Formats: sequence, C-alpha cells, structure tokens
Amino acid sequence: MGEIDDAIERADREAFTREPPKTLPARINYLLKQLGTAKAVAAELGVTADSVNRYRRGARKNPPKDITAKIDAAVRSRWQPRVRKRRRKQAAATGGITVETRARFGYTAPIGTTDDGRFRRLTVHLPAAYAQRLFDAREAGAGDQEMRQIIAEGFKDIYFQDGGSRATGISDVAINDIDYLDLDF
Repeated sequence: MGEIDDAIERADREAFTREPPKTLPARINYLLKQLGTAKAVAAELGVTADSVNRYRRGARKNPPKDITAKIDAAVRSRWQPRVRKRRRKQAAATGGITVETRARFGYTAPIGTTDDGRFRRLTVHLPAAYAQRLFDAREAGAGDQEMRQIIAEGFKDIYFQDGGSRATGISDVAINDIDYLDLDF
C-alpha cells in the first residue's frame, strides 16, 4: 500500500467506536465469523487450516511476527465496516477531509516567479468534492500517484489559490518527497 492508503487506514481506525479483539483466540474467532471457514482464514493469513484451529483453541499461543501482523491487519480491515462507511459518506457529502503533511511542493508558475519546489508543512481542509474523488479513486484501485494528484489539486485550489482569489497563474501542483501525511475526516 502507498502513503495515501496508509493514511486513509489510520483515519479509519480513529473512527472505531470499540477496540477490535485483543487476544489471539478472539481475533481468530472474529476472522472465522467473517470468512466462514478455517480454510478461508488460513488462505488469508498464509498458514494451514490446522494452524488456524490451534490458534483458536489456544494450543498455539505465539505465532511468528509476520503472521501476527497479518492477523492484526485482517481483523482491523474488517472491523466496524458500517462505522467506516458512515464516516466516509459524511466526509464525501458535507464534511470534507483534512490533510496534514510535510512534503516538497512544486508547481508550474508564470515566468518571472519562482516555481522551485520546497518543503512545506501544511494542514489544509479540503471540501467534500475532493474527499469523494479520493474515496472513489481508492475504491477503483487507483495508485498512490493518482491519489497524490487529487490531493495536490485540492491544495492548489484551497491553499495556493485560495479558491481563485490569488496566485491564479499556478497551473500544476506536485507533491514529492513526503515526510509524513495524515488524513482526518
């Protein structure tokens, strides 16, 4: 996954109203309930169905670190889907999305002005239309670069051009060398 996908996942986790199961047997039971069979859970985690049953019974308590990470990711990705959907729908309809980042921004500007990229730390609230475009692109399987471009367009309109009242000569904004990126919706 890319930086934007990771940021959306973090924002989703912040929306949880309850914490996901903490113990290994509880997590495995949750995955069994979601996926139906031990074989399906095993395919998701990259282990055997016998291993899944051992984790569920508590006969095997400490899976390898990579398997533990896969279990955690599988549970978190399925936890409280309606809460996530409601928050995304609200952000796309009215609320918008807040992007906080430190990255190198470059842009195409008229002759006589500087267009050299430089690091900026920005926190910008993008309107609901950008949130909708970002979520639609993610659902369609867009890559990180495409999602960066959507955020860059939002920064151009809201931050650099202030809704069209300044810096109207800027035509393209690019986000490069992201130190960190965080989303909230």
